Amino acid sequence: MGSTQLEPVPEPKYWHLKTVLSDALDSEFAVGEILPNERELAARFGVARATLRQALEQLELEGRLQRRRGVGTTVAPPRVGVAVTDTEHSWPGAPGDAWQPVDAAEQTPPGAVARLLDADPATSLHTVRRTRKTRGQPVATEVLYVPAAGVPGLAADAPPTGPARAHAVLRELQRLRLEGQDQAVELGSARADDAKQLDRLPGSPVLVVTTRYFSGGRTAAVAVATYRADTCRLTFGDATSPAVQLLAG
Repeated sequence: MGSTQLEPVPEPKYWHLKTVLSDALDSEFAVGEILPNERELAARFGVARATLRQALEQLELEGRLQRRRGVGTTVAPPRVGVAVTDTEHSWPGAPGDAWQPVDAAEQTPPGAVARLLDADPATSLHTVRRTRKTRGQPVATEVLYVPAAGVPGLAADAPPTGPARAHAVLRELQRLRLEGQDQAVELGSARADDAKQLDRLPGSPVLVVTTRYFSGGRTAAVAVATYRADTCRLTFGDATSPAVQLLAG
């Protein structure tokens, strides 16, 4: 079989602009400084605003820029590593868990979560919402989905919503024997409710970590955590126990 020569692919214009902008951030702007508006930047670099937006979005994804509500686009501070307590082999809410419960209720799950739980999409599940903060700033949110069968001891008189119910669900979940868990990570865009909790704009890049918890030979709970992609980096230990390192921005 003869060799095939690939045609060189020209560098996208926005990618070259991203490099130029990155150099400008290093030499001309201070951490926290607000960038000029899109019209001014596009005129300075002689590009269309659509090209500029692509470059800015890429720099935001790489953690060089932050878009802040009511402020604009600012230069992101250097990332600082913050170790997360080793809770990979524990139920949510176990001692040392850095997540804080904020609410709970009964809701129907998204289709993808229902499939992971092998549950009827029309069936209501216990949902616990939690948040993770670093230096007082929100860096991640999580929704934990628990079938009613998984927490049969949940008191009938438990509050229907709120933090007290969240704690009640977590306590009952910890009574089960945890047999294992797995995790999947993917890049996503912040939904409106997650963006509000994370002080980001809807559509901002996020890292979505889906965790399945196993007990009694089945999936007993599913957690969907959304991390700010500009301040979080996921680091992995062995193949079965990924660890999360949060970076404070």
